[in-house]
Amino acid sequence: MKIKPAQKPGEVVVEMRRGDESLLSGAAPGPFRLKMILVPIDFSVCSKKALQYALPLAKQHGAAITLLYVAPKPTYAVSEFGAVDYGAFESDMIAGGEKDLAALAARDVPGIIPSDTVVRSGSPASEIVALAKDLPVDLIVISTHGRTGLTHVVLGSVAEHVVRYAPCPVLIVRECEHEFATP
Repeated sequence: MKIKPAQKPGEVVVEMRRGDESLLSGAAPGPFRLKMILVPIDFSVCSKKALQYALPLAKQHGAAITLLYVAPKPTYAVSEFGAVDYGAFESDMIAGGEKDLAALAARDVPGIIPSDTVVRSGSPASEIVALAKDLPVDLIVISTHGRTGLTHVVLGSVAEHVVRYAPCPVLIVRECEHEFATP
């Protein structure tokens, strides 16, 4: 792109070449370019905080956001009252997740940021990594609840698994931290 003085005082002429359009689009210049950001949501306050970190990044880079909710697979057990219809239970969790995720996207994601919602069923950590590979995602913004000790051993850490196996960089937003993103 070249900028030259025009014949009239106070005006300039801008000559652009093919490929210079990105300079005027408001997208971030340079080699660091995000096109797709994945934000896993479990509807906790902490995961909504991760979305608040992802929104300015998406806006700055002209990226799209995909919100993902993973309905956990129910554990199968038989009680004294008989077997539970886990297929119906799982379908209800998926339908509820789709409804809640669509409402969250409509309420919290500005219209200027392209967004999509995806609901899957299974292990949250595995589904997050699989979707990141399928889409291809440039960045995952995920929250962590900061469990330690026995709860970390028993429940594991979804964020830790995602960091280990994700095909892209991962930004982890902790529940209690120094804030630099404003809602």
